[in-house]
Amino acid sequence: MINKTAAEMADSLAKGETSSVELTQAHLDRVAAVDGQVKAFLHVDSEGALAQAKEVDARRAKGEKLSPIAGIPLALKDVLAQKGVPTTAGSKILQGWLPPYDSTVVSKLKSAGVVIMGKTNMDEFAMGSSTENSGYGPTFNPWDLTRTPGGSSGGSAAAVASFESPLAIGSDTGGSIRQPAALTGIVGVRPTYGAVSRFGLIAYSSSLDQAGPFGRTVLDTALLHEVMAGHDPKDATSINAPVPAVVAAAKSGDVKGMKIGVIKQLQGEGYQKGVQTRFDESLQVLADLGAEIVEVDCPSFEYALAAYYLIAPSECSSNLARFDAMRYGLRTGDVDGASAEAVMSATRNAGFGREVKRRIILGTYALSSGYYDAYYGSAQKIRTLIIQDYAKAFAQAEVLVSPTAPTTAYKIGEKVDDPMAMYLGDVATIPVNLAGICGMSLPAGLADEDNLPVGFQIMAPAMQDQRLYQAGAALEAALLSKWGAPILTKAPELKGAK
Repeated sequence: MINKTAAEMADSLAKGETSSVELTQAHLDRVAAVDGQVKAFLHVDSEGALAQAKEVDARRAKGEKLSPIAGIPLALKDVLAQKGVPTTAGSKILQGWLPPYDSTVVSKLKSAGVVIMGKTNMDEFAMGSSTENSGYGPTFNPWDLTRTPGGSSGGSAAAVASFESPLAIGSDTGGSIRQPAALTGIVGVRPTYGAVSRFGLIAYSSSLDQAGPFGRTVLDTALLHEVMAGHDPKDATSINAPVPAVVAAAKSGDVKGMKIGVIKQLQGEGYQKGVQTRFDESLQVLADLGAEIVEVDCPSFEYALAAYYLIAPSECSSNLARFDAMRYGLRTGDVDGASAEAVMSATRNAGFGREVKRRIILGTYALSSGYYDAYYGSAQKIRTLIIQDYAKAFAQAEVLVSPTAPTTAYKIGEKVDDPMAMYLGDVATIPVNLAGICGMSLPAGLADEDNLPVGFQIMAPAMQDQRLYQAGAALEAALLSKWGAPILTKAPELKGAK
């Protein structure tokens, strides 16, 4: 049962071939069997998930009209508030916090009858690219348990890749959905900024954060995308426009006559040979399907990484000021005679991990008097240039493409002491976030050197998310027809297990 796609599961539920309770229990059994090795979940809500599944089955039995994915289990990144369920953002500073409300994304999932199985591991406050920065230990890549699943949404990606859940939700600030999707061989989408509500999404960088879907196929991801997206008056940055018809686009999957732009700056030097080979092969597949391949020049992308690592830390230094030991979360150092400042300092020192402290310090420095214009202000100017480069590129092509990540999954511990090396893993994904457009990563095969997944990235203009799914579905189908394994079709053996 767990080897089916979410779309196939939904069909079985609609036909009465199985129940949501049976489906949910099968996935909970899978979690019990393998998550001790994968460590995708921080909290498994078995009782709550089965109660949700039972309610969906009852509604279905009454003949109620349900969403296409009602009754399908889902893994939720621990950055989204869920009422009464532990929500930590992967940080010790929020250990044990039970939100008194649901985020808008969770409210939409519940309304759609999606079964939330539990909360997944992540880099603390979404700061990281390997899930090694979690306050609760790393998650491991189901393809090879000695390697990282990427991050910061590594727990969600690993849950889908290990068949613990058919669907998952992550958040993407600089590539944190697309990069782990690439490293674990699944599909991940960062929707247009503002297309999915950020109400109840614990903030890292408010102008960059965006929740989005994971699935094992393009269609599965589209089904979840349509459920979680939409305008929200509780979010001032939410776009008041209809949700793009991504499911219809995923079902059509035709690229004949489509102009596809290859970004000159996001390939070649610095990219692993096996990654570049699979990318080039995928381009040829798209050309064989009738797409017109053109090269586009985006010179400002050379500075995207530097701009991002000024803008994001600056916003995080502001957002994380709320964790002050006075309102919620961890509180330490509260002894007789201790000042509020001393308690706050002791709490933040104990509750935040090394990477979070590094980014708070960097962001505070960039915003400080005398440095604002030189650093933060200059980074925002680069952001404007990147937006302009995208506009020029989209005048020449309907979608743009690149490898998702420059390498396949690296070993746990390999880059944890070299933050700059880890930051470079986001070089191809960060421009999308700076421009506020949408992007998708889907599997393009396995690298010859290590037999690990390679991701193919597709980018489209703001609120043209359906183009991602149209091109992605076409490539996915062609790769499946060509060599039979662009997607995970059965639960993988857990290599590297101790």
